[in-house]
Formats: sequence, C-alpha cells, structure tokens
Amino acid sequence: MKIKEIKDMTDAELKVKLTDLQKELFQLRFNHATGQLANPMALAACKKDIARVKTVIRERELRA
Repeated sequence: MKIKEIKDMTDAELKVKLTDLQKELFQLRFNHATGQLANPMALAACKKDIARVKTVIRERELRA
C-alpha cells in the first residue's frame, strides 16, 4: 500500500484499515507458526503498512 493512498483516506477509513491490517497480521503470524505461510515477506509488508497507517493517524492528531 502506498503512502499516497493512505493519506487520501478519511480518519474513519484509517481506523478500519488499521483494524483490518492487525487482523491480517495475526493470521499471517498464525500461518507462519503452523508452517503454512507461503510468502514470509508478507509479514514484513503487513507490519510496514500498519506503521504507515499509524504514522498518518498520528500526524493528523498532532495537527488538530
């Protein structure tokens, strides 16, 4: 997910996206633990997406 896409989202959409990404990360970790994870780089990509979303949320909080 690109940072431009994230910045174009509303605050409500960002919170929903963050929740979805956290659920996805849980599933990826679960699959990794059971040996069913096909792409190990998906874990890193999901973590980076979560960090991007949290960064944009925090930037908006500081502006307000």
